[in-house]
Amino acid sequence: MKHDLDFLRLKSAGGGYSPRGPLEAQNVPLRVVLPSAYKLKPVAPKMKLSTTLAVLAAAAAEAHYTFPSIANTPDWQYVRQTSNYQSNGPVTNVNSPDIRCYQLRPGSGAPGTYTVAAGSTLAYNAKASISHPGPMAVYIAKVPAGQTAATWDGSGKVWSKIYQDRPNLGGSMTWPSNGARSINVPIPRCLQNGDYLLRAEHIALHSAGSAGGAQFYISCAQITVTGGSGTYSPRNQVSFPGAYSATDPGIMINIYYPVPTSYTPPGPAVETC
Repeated sequence: MKHDLDFLRLKSAGGGYSPRGPLEAQNVPLRVVLPSAYKLKPVAPKMKLSTTLAVLAAAAAEAHYTFPSIANTPDWQYVRQTSNYQSNGPVTNVNSPDIRCYQLRPGSGAPGTYTVAAGSTLAYNAKASISHPGPMAVYIAKVPAGQTAATWDGSGKVWSKIYQDRPNLGGSMTWPSNGARSINVPIPRCLQNGDYLLRAEHIALHSAGSAGGAQFYISCAQITVTGGSGTYSPRNQVSFPGAYSATDPGIMINIYYPVPTSYTPPGPAVETC
């Protein structure tokens, strides 16, 4: 059996080749003649498909992220481990219980609770970095009496917003958090002392043109606040789920065309002392 290929003619004896001379200058295709013993091995379609899927899965995981730590501490030591700790995948359903803390094991807290002074700044860390465009927000909720940051589930209208970034508008929308590995969160100086849950939330808007397209990257840290004045009295508290609708203007939005001239983040306003 002989196999015809373009550009060269290989001789079965000796395995050499000879060009076609003048024909090559006339753009006439040349033919490769392979020895009859030579067999071309087809690539198995299943192998190609599995390799492609593996590459796509790895790329998707790399593009996504988690919020596994605060300050200079180990991952998941003071932050409740999230369901996406391996996949990095987002929450897309705002009515899911996952929208609160995205916990891998609901009812089970992180190993420790981190002590932070009221009025200080606490770094909330992303891994590897915040790689999608969209707003970053941080909420806080006071743990009720009789419970601890490690045991409380954060249910009810108890969450108030203490941090929110906004885009720069112009020829395109750019975001302060895009590419960041850490967000510096001001801890209000007027908080009451005691245990809190601190909820980090980044909403990726790169595919948010239809309901359910926005991607939520979330986690909850366990903290104990000390040195607060105790006068914190939030005006707008929300629950998760319950704070958002899939069609809120800050959640369902095309950020590319036409480029928005304004943007309103979802949820309540940031509380101040």
